[in-house]
Amino acid sequence: MSKKKLGLIINPIAGMGGRVGLKGTDGADILRRAVELGARPEAPKRAMAALEVLSSIKHEIDLLTYPGDMGENQARAVGFSTVVLDARADDAGNGNRVWEPGYTTPQDTERAAREMLQAGVDLILFAGGDGTARNIYNAVGDKVPVLGIPAGVKIHSSVFATSPKDAGQLAARFLTGEVQVIKDAEVMDLDEHAFREGRVTARLYGYVRVPYEEQLVQNLKSGSTESELAALDGIADRIIEDMEPDVAYIIGPGTTTRPIMEKLGLEATLLGVDVVLNKQLLVADANEEQLLRILHGEDGVKGAKIIVTIIGGQGYVFGRGNQQLSPEVIRKVGKDNIRIVATRAKLNALNRRPLLVDTGDDELNQMLKGYYHILVSYDREVMYKIG
Repeated sequence: MSKKKLGLIINPIAGMGGRVGLKGTDGADILRRAVELGARPEAPKRAMAALEVLSSIKHEIDLLTYPGDMGENQARAVGFSTVVLDARADDAGNGNRVWEPGYTTPQDTERAAREMLQAGVDLILFAGGDGTARNIYNAVGDKVPVLGIPAGVKIHSSVFATSPKDAGQLAARFLTGEVQVIKDAEVMDLDEHAFREGRVTARLYGYVRVPYEEQLVQNLKSGSTESELAALDGIADRIIEDMEPDVAYIIGPGTTTRPIMEKLGLEATLLGVDVVLNKQLLVADANEEQLLRILHGEDGVKGAKIIVTIIGGQGYVFGRGNQQLSPEVIRKVGKDNIRIVATRAKLNALNRRPLLVDTGDDELNQMLKGYYHILVSYDREVMYKIG
């Protein structure tokens, strides 16, 4: 029996803007700014986590990929033999072009996907965010199954596995025939310029075919409804009432946490992380570096708490749209000082599925598992599991 063919595409710049508070890396200027702020590539590391799971069947598949950090380096590091497509000479004619962050473009991703389609791959596994998913869709549409390794800042589409390891597991099950269900999945993306100005402008670009197993594929992100306004008002009142002197409150992004800032009379960064101390704004739109400085006791801070909500329809607490809350930040604050807020409607929409974390740190993900008191209104809490 002939081997299955797996196409691997990594967008090495995906997710670089998250921890430095840039909400994405679409465009050369934003990428340059992210690098200047100390951003580090996240997608190659996340792709490695998926490949390590896939390595259990590496002798049963042929892996086709692109040069350098678009897949070749990571696949070979895990022990895969690879077929490298488009191994073009550089401008000086000195052999293969080296693909590094800053040299890859959407056109590179689309070219890779088209070449893999022409080569007859059975599945395209890609690491990136919604922008990368759009590029894959533009190139192959619904002509070949695809699956996303979540590695971007914006991950609203339902083409992604719930975590890098789950992506590897689902890809392996699909390629070995254990999973045979394929579903149409939405490719969504936000306008990054509007996103940075606090406006959520989402658009459906189309559908791709995705191997499907319910626990391994994330849902499409959903929003709030008007019926939740009273609950949101009560949640804000309770959080403010419970605020302690000289404790920094790190307020995560979202429409559930925004009323807290509004009731304090402070301008909220809807899609960023704000820090409140003694009911005054300490830092607006904080990045990871600023948060760590605060947690080391600057500005008279004697403690810290994280106030975070969940992504509607998906259930993520950390790792989707709030990468500023990095593993180091979360560890410094401590599990006991994390307070999760969400309306009952958001929790009900999960249909009893557990909440999720995808921090990029497996040890921390395990530490964060367990039951939490979720504040759902002024005087109501429910127990819900991160699992």
